[in-house]
Amino acid sequence: MRYADDCNVYVKSRRAGERVLQGLHTQYAKLRLKVNESKTAVAPAHGRKFLGYRLVRSARGVVKLGVAKEAFKRFEERIRAITRAARGRSLTQVVDDLRGYVPGWRAYFKLVDTTSVWAPLDGWICRRLRSLLLRQWRHGTRIYDALRALGADADVAAKVASLRRGYWASSVGPINVVLTRAYFDSIGVPRLS
Repeated sequence: MRYADDCNVYVKSRRAGERVLQGLHTQYAKLRLKVNESKTAVAPAHGRKFLGYRLVRSARGVVKLGVAKEAFKRFEERIRAITRAARGRSLTQVVDDLRGYVPGWRAYFKLVDTTSVWAPLDGWICRRLRSLLLRQWRHGTRIYDALRALGADADVAAKVASLRRGYWASSVGPINVVLTRAYFDSIGVPRLS
């Protein structure tokens, strides 16, 4: 037996869409197949998601292929899980896990036209890693020593070590001078952009 797991049918009007859907119900019933009503709709193509993708109309009216919000949410949840400090793993282990996930996710969404979203996600991953390192170094003296070992200026290292805003809040600002995107590239953190 053959069947379609997921499919979209595009027509010109809502009336045509309702007529085609009724015809599909009839044909599927003959094949003893059920249509999943919760995923089935006659609706405009823009904003509907399909296999993690969605169609978006730009301000100029150009239709582009984008990543569905749910797919972004799952991506962010997975990155949070990989970079969670409570897991007690080294930065090398975290980077290895990122290398096992990020390139595959990016390859799946290689058809996306709205690539402007990749750079902010890259920045967010770097910020997660900065926060992870600060949490691992924990105390001001260890933070200072670790940043100096990475080549930080004494003033920058002292500023970061003296911040009392929490690890996430401290993962932006002066620390960006040391733990740059180039640094993360050098240790093999994969990029989306």
